[in-house]
Amino acid sequence: MDGTDFDHRDTVIGPFEGTGDTADAAYAGLRLFRDVDHVAVGHYLKQTGRRDLAEGEVLISPDTSNTCVYVVLSGSLNIHLESVENAPLTTLGPGQCAGEMSLIEERDPSAWVVAARDSHLMVIDQRVLWRLIDLSHAFSRNLLVVLSSRLRKDNDVIADSVGILREFERHAVTDALTDLHNRHWLDDMFRRRMQRCAQSGEDAALIMADVDRFKAYNDHYGHIAGDRALRLVADHLKRHFRPTDMLARFGGDEFAILLPGAAVGDAVTIAERVVAAVAANEGEEPVTLSAGVAGMKAGDSLESLLRRADDALYRAKIAGRNRVSC
Repeated sequence: MDGTDFDHRDTVIGPFEGTGDTADAAYAGLRLFRDVDHVAVGHYLKQTGRRDLAEGEVLISPDTSNTCVYVVLSGSLNIHLESVENAPLTTLGPGQCAGEMSLIEERDPSAWVVAARDSHLMVIDQRVLWRLIDLSHAFSRNLLVVLSSRLRKDNDVIADSVGILREFERHAVTDALTDLHNRHWLDDMFRRRMQRCAQSGEDAALIMADVDRFKAYNDHYGHIAGDRALRLVADHLKRHFRPTDMLARFGGDEFAILLPGAAVGDAVTIAERVVAAVAANEGEEPVTLSAGVAGMKAGDSLESLLRRADDALYRAKIAGRNRVSC
């Protein structure tokens, strides 16, 4: 049988076609019946049926109990999760099975199985399936191989999905240009860390920094150079702060750094090192940085601490830029 000579009939269930050597050859080509003694299980093989599906026809769905295992003889079946409108999770080709998981687990199906194109299927009723398992070690082994292959494929899909989810999560809290955390992450994580510092009585300081005259810089050198300047500042921030310090791009050319356990004086010293390192960078377009520092006080919210650090940054600008103020 093959898909090219398929004479479609609306869902037909009948005995599996073929006897003697023809049947042996047909069964031998299926993974489930590899090395199975067809004489020993012949009585039950005759009780297997056939089902013909047209492309798009639903074979199994979560809202209907399943009592059979279906072996693809020709054509192919798509497996869909959540909805048949979703892209198929996988496709089953000739020799592969559908429906065995729900039978063995004694649960309703968890997915839709739909004909990807006109298909011929062998139908093994659950009563026949269990008798074949009882009678043939080879059949039992083959069924285990089918199940393990299915689980391995499912695990691969899960692993891929988790990797994709983690990548989405990373992008959701990471600034694409600088690879620092973004404002969304800052609003959540800075707030949480400040609460822990307040509860433990630990010091904390916040630094706000931005590139001097950044708009004029962009207008003069171009936006590509502006992007390079922001990445340069981000690289210096990553190099000069501790792993426990929390760095984020606040927005535009502004950066925010929360230093848990640091007094204002310590934060000023580190900020001055960063400002000096940025100014000392040799490049075609000179870049300088200004920074403002504020220490956390009792009763501070994230907003009040940010405001004081931003006020300090403004004082650094007024004082001539390329410097730190507190």
